[in-house]
Amino acid sequence: MNVGLIFAGGTGSRMNIKTKPKQFLEVDGRAIIIHTLEHFENHPAIDAVAVVCLEAWIPYMKKLLVKNNIQKAKWVVPGGETGQDSIYHGLQVIHENCPEDTVVLIHDGVRPLINEAVITDNLATVAVKGNSITVTPAIETIVQQSEDREITATYQRQMCSLARAPQCFKLAEIWDCHQKALAEERHDFIDSASIMMHYGYSLYTTDGPAENIKITTPLDYFTFKSILDMRRSQQAFGI
Repeated sequence: MNVGLIFAGGTGSRMNIKTKPKQFLEVDGRAIIIHTLEHFENHPAIDAVAVVCLEAWIPYMKKLLVKNNIQKAKWVVPGGETGQDSIYHGLQVIHENCPEDTVVLIHDGVRPLINEAVITDNLATVAVKGNSITVTPAIETIVQQSEDREITATYQRQMCSLARAPQCFKLAEIWDCHQKALAEERHDFIDSASIMMHYGYSLYTTDGPAENIKITTPLDYFTFKSILDMRRSQQAFGI
């Protein structure tokens, strides 16, 4: 069984918007999170989806699911205080309803520029390696710096990638890691890959498209809109 865990618990503070969270901003007449969910809805290998949402916006989220005919979204649960907590809430409902060998694809609700191949390729990597982290190659020099902004290390970009999403794991393993973090009162892991590595798992990568950005700032929003416009133009001219 393959289940998407789509978390959309952010408030959009870096978007400088006050009317609604960023995941509900519309592009082409559909909320950003609906653009994201459609990829999971339309993929033949995805069996179900859990959506983690700001609690006050759950009724609105459910209306969007009905309006846009997103039938695989079986559960909508409230988010937590941190991203880690929100993912845990999603894992809880999946753990209660799905077998332990379920593959969970953890994905940002505001990362709508994935595609069918990204999901397919990640599932193939999980089948062979046991997990999969979507990455895109680094195209600029990456440096490490100290607190006073002194560069302490540089890295060959050929050996570096940017971690993106989805990040895919066996349910039993990612659930176990979250349980350990809770027991240790750790709520500071930046993403699912970091929590898995902390508890001893080797992780493996799957290449994804460079445009698989997270919509966090106004620039990201307009980039997404421009990419959709470009794709429509290409289709119109048969490119």
